[in-house]
Amino acid sequence: MPTTHAGTPFSAVRQSALRVLRVGEPGDDVGVGHQDRLRFAGGVLLDDVEAAREKVMPVILLDTFEDTGDRTHRDLERLLQRIVWMMPNAFFLVTGRNRLQWADPGLEGQLDFTGPHAWPGLATHDIPLPRPAPGTVRGRQVLIGDFSPEDCEDYLARRLTTPTGQPLLPAGLRNEIAVRSHGLPLYLDLAVMRVLEIRRTGRIPAPSDFDGGFPALITRTLQDLTPQERHVLRAASLFDAFDTALVMKTAALAHESAARRLIERPFVHDNPFGLWPYYLHALIRTTLRTTADSTDDRWSPTDWTQAAGRALDALGTQWRGHRSPGRHLLIGVLRQGLTLARDFDLDLGWLTDAAWTYVSDSVWEPLAPPARHEDSGPRLGTAADALVELLSAIARRQHQHRSHTAARLTSVIDSHLLPDDLQDMALYYRAKAHRDLGNSQASRTGMQAVADGQGRLAPAARRGLAHLARMAGDFPTALTTAHSLGWEGRHHRVQGDIWWPHGDMNRAADAYAAARDEADTHGITGERGNSQAHRAFALAFTDPATADSELDLTEQLLAGLDLRATTLITHIAALTRDAGRTDSHIDNRGQALRAEITAAGVTYTELALELALAFHHAVLNDQDQVAATIARLREQTRDGDYAYYRDITAFMADLPREAASPARWIDGAEHTRRRWRSLVTARRTQLGIEL
Repeated sequence: MPTTHAGTPFSAVRQSALRVLRVGEPGDDVGVGHQDRLRFAGGVLLDDVEAAREKVMPVILLDTFEDTGDRTHRDLERLLQRIVWMMPNAFFLVTGRNRLQWADPGLEGQLDFTGPHAWPGLATHDIPLPRPAPGTVRGRQVLIGDFSPEDCEDYLARRLTTPTGQPLLPAGLRNEIAVRSHGLPLYLDLAVMRVLEIRRTGRIPAPSDFDGGFPALITRTLQDLTPQERHVLRAASLFDAFDTALVMKTAALAHESAARRLIERPFVHDNPFGLWPYYLHALIRTTLRTTADSTDDRWSPTDWTQAAGRALDALGTQWRGHRSPGRHLLIGVLRQGLTLARDFDLDLGWLTDAAWTYVSDSVWEPLAPPARHEDSGPRLGTAADALVELLSAIARRQHQHRSHTAARLTSVIDSHLLPDDLQDMALYYRAKAHRDLGNSQASRTGMQAVADGQGRLAPAARRGLAHLARMAGDFPTALTTAHSLGWEGRHHRVQGDIWWPHGDMNRAADAYAAARDEADTHGITGERGNSQAHRAFALAFTDPATADSELDLTEQLLAGLDLRATTLITHIAALTRDAGRTDSHIDNRGQALRAEITAAGVTYTELALELALAFHHAVLNDQDQVAATIARLREQTRDGDYAYYRDITAFMADLPREAASPARWIDGAEHTRRRWRSLVTARRTQLGIEL
């Protein structure tokens, strides 16, 4: 391969595409006459072995092929193509910024030799093909891609050396430049030029000298693009990924030709299996968006904002116009749309409806876009800023302590930047976080405000109030409220939450199954998995074999979902299933779960864990451990919520209650005691435990 004077690969100083022309496969015949007919053997051009030892193959390099003209004026390209065609005994290397189109039959008449039959090695395919069979024609257009980090550092070490042959740049600076280059050879070349310029001033280069990017990177990227292609390129830089329809609407173009030409450029990568098939090289995209542009047709800030508005509208049109948009498209348009609205202070528009669709499924894929180019911290200055923070806080609560979630949502609420319906969303999820933290009064205040507002989340807020009544032990009120909730308020799941504390596990399991099936009918995957997890928890107290099958189904329904509290309930259900077995390491598993629950800040799951442990110790008739559990529950429920858990523990161990309970049981305390005690005795019978 040709090299520069420094001994580095030729491709290191420019972004090029290597084109190898008219080279066949083993056994192919190429030539214009019988005397000159040559044969390819083993990938090497041969007449026969003896003749090969005597003949010399000329290798001809045609560099910067884009300078031969443009895609309209091809006179010089036509001449060069004829030379290549008439010299089958030569090996041609053509390097340039663009893919050679000679195999395109649409060029007939512009060039002398066109189509895949004339140039079988130049035919391209949209989808990578498997390894071809021997004797088949393979593609001869090779994109010289980006450098690996090791290649970047090796290039910098060899390009700039001291008189003794040692690398001029220290290893730390070489690594810093390599990281910032994203493997782009042009960036490395510009970085070397900057190093030399700095050293001429007598100063030692530092990493901060490369913070500002290279305006020349824009100029050299745009230099051979048509005005429309430049327009499309800037439009494409607004997207993480795009298709031709998106960039056409963003660039306000009526025809696709410029977009089609642009996607053939080597700095446009393709992923045929992605939601959108194209994306720009990361460094070029960042440079276009953040570095001062000195070109004559540069965009003004107003141009960028207007283009971003068109990009946001185009994403919304794709989402709303899709026959079956699905979750994948929703997440894709939300991630890109939120970034655009935040970075350019755009109106929310369709993002409001998309946000409601996102929360309705209770799946919680991460949505937070990358930090702004100019800062790294949250800044709530516009409605778009507030919506980004709102959805990020809701999704991240599956991985953060609930106190952090509550604080983030409080900042959104206090900003008063969101419309009323989204303000209710922030109030509701903060109230849920307060409930998980055990702050019942704060949760009740938030839920009541949302319920009184009669907005989209009013049924969910009424469900939240029913949960708060259940937490306080007011089961009749909770049950009455549950009957009035309907599907929107998840009435069946709320009823299941009421029946299992009464020890009526089969009735609770039936309610959870109805909730699961109803969620499945409505296509709400998160609610379906959550209801099934609670069904498995209820049945884990009755029969281990039944619990096994229910937990298997739970695992299937939760696959791909990010529901931390529900996952914890599933682990507690598995522990409950194994209660009474001395070989199940219940206590060790309980300690691990307690640590995980503490990190999550989900109070009610820790109480459920204590009940599972109490059930295990009651089955084994370990009164000391039961007493220790009651002591922990006394501390955990001192504010009054879930105080009836101490009663349930006493019921399981057949112990008297410590004091008069505030709980209002639906059919009385004695019926509840008998049901819990029968669960313990049934488990002993199943395990053959005799006391």
